Amino acid sequence: MRFSGINIPDEKRVDVSLSYLYGIGRKNVIAVLKKAEVDAAKRVKALSEDEQKRIQKALEEYKIEGDLRSEVSNNIKRLKEIGSYRGIRHSKNLPVKGQRTRSNARTKRGKRVTIGAIKKEVAAKMGITTA
Repeated sequence: MRFSGINIPDEKRVDVSLSYLYGIGRKNVIAVLKKAEVDAAKRVKALSEDEQKRIQKALEEYKIEGDLRSEVSNNIKRLKEIGSYRGIRHSKNLPVKGQRTRSNARTKRGKRVTIGAIKKEVAAKMGITTA
């Protein structure tokens, strides 16, 4: 089954598979299914056409997938253009929300690169003389 251009798994429960959509989390799924009057424990493949349409109609209230992604990227672009602190952190690929970077932030900063003293053998191979 497809919702807003995304295939959701047929074998999983409706409440789990709807959270595959960008912008729909576990909390939103409960509200969507309650509005659509669909049982959360049902499998996606067992949904009738009427239930699918009701879910689709309930999802129209939310900004999901492409619209939400473009809004988030526009917000980040705006922060960069005005030169705010958060925009600068985004452009330098550093954590934005005040996290420490001395010891952590590996996912944002990437693999560790050792900077510091060079051993004598390595320096000799590289042709660097230590006086």
